[in-house]
This record gives sequence, structure tokens and C-alpha cells, in this order.
Amino acid sequence: MPARRQPVPRVDTRRAEICRTAAQIIHEQGYDATSVNDIARALGMTKPGLYHYISSKEALLFEILSFGMDQIDAEVVAPLAGVSDPEERLRGILIRHASIATRAHGAVAQLTDEIRALPPRARRKIQQRTRAYFELVRDTLAELKAAGRLRDVDVTVAAFSLLGMILWTPRWFRQGGRLTSEQVAAELAKIALAGLLRPPARPRPRRLRAV
Repeated sequence: MPARRQPVPRVDTRRAEICRTAAQIIHEQGYDATSVNDIARALGMTKPGLYHYISSKEALLFEILSFGMDQIDAEVVAPLAGVSDPEERLRGILIRHASIATRAHGAVAQLTDEIRALPPRARRKIQQRTRAYFELVRDTLAELKAAGRLRDVDVTVAAFSLLGMILWTPRWFRQGGRLTSEQVAAELAKIALAGLLRPPARPRPRRLRAV
């Protein structure tokens, strides 16, 4: 019986446009050097028009980072929640997350370091969400280790390394290049799993009985 196709999550296109465009401007200029006027101009809006959607630059940064986490929850966490095999789940996490990270030049994914600019309460909310996702990755690796399917590696170091690989992808991936984002995501998963998983045991050769 073929696997059921996951429904494509609905996206608020205006929210996505504002978040991705603002993220691109902030990534290029830096958070501190970017004004609300710069973002409004890039969106083809007036400053008062942009304030219809956000209350401040800090609120916009929080919205961008929340938008990124919402995508991960909708397209990575939720579809894989029922996957019991940890290897299949880990492969799905890598492929799905890497595909998200390269969207729209990967600007949203590259703003993770700007969390420092958020007010303490907003920063804690984003940190709690990113921590929960990190624990999903680490727990999946721990399941593989408990089953004897993981190489002798520290699961915390491995989890940080996998997420680092994904978040670095937008820095070198080129839209319209030789490989699509889906192909790059599949290659990344292939490399990561080959380095982390124990190779399957080879069957012992059958001994021939003397006649």
C-alpha cells in the first residue's frame, strides 16, 4: 500500500513575503544597520503601512524567527511525528529541514544569530522552540544508539553538528545551480547518515561440510 502523501501546509503568503524580504535586508545590512524604512521600501510599502503588520523592528525580528520555527513545526516535526523508525525519522528531518533552509536565498535560516537583538521574553520563547527541536534531533540519535545502529559518537555533539550542516547550507547553495535544493538536501542526508550509522553486519560465509 503506497504511503499517504502529507498535505502541503497552508502559508500566509503576505506574512511569508514580509518575513522573507525583511530577513534578506537584515541579512545583507545587519540588524542594527537596517531601518524599518529600508524594509518598507523593499516591500514596496510605506512605513505606516508596514506598521499595520508589526509594532516595532524588534517585533518584526521576533515574527521572522517565529515564522522560521513555524515552518519547521509544520513541515518537519508534524509530518514525522508518527514515524517510529529513528533512521527514517532522522533522514526525514535532514531532508525536510535542509529544503526549508534554502528557500528564498535562505535569509530566514541565516538570521538565527540575530536572536541576541530580541527583548529577553521574546528571546526565551524562540530559545524554547529551538531547544525543543534540538531535543527531537538528539532523542532520535539516542534511539539509534540504544538500538546499536549508531557509531560511537556523542549524541549531543552529533545533533549540534547536523543542525550546523543544515544552517550553513544557505551560505553556499546557489539557486538555479547544478543541483536543486531537493537534490542538495538528499545529498546532505546521505553524507550525514553514512558518517553516523553503523554499516549493516555482513552475513557470515557458510561453511561447507566435508562429504
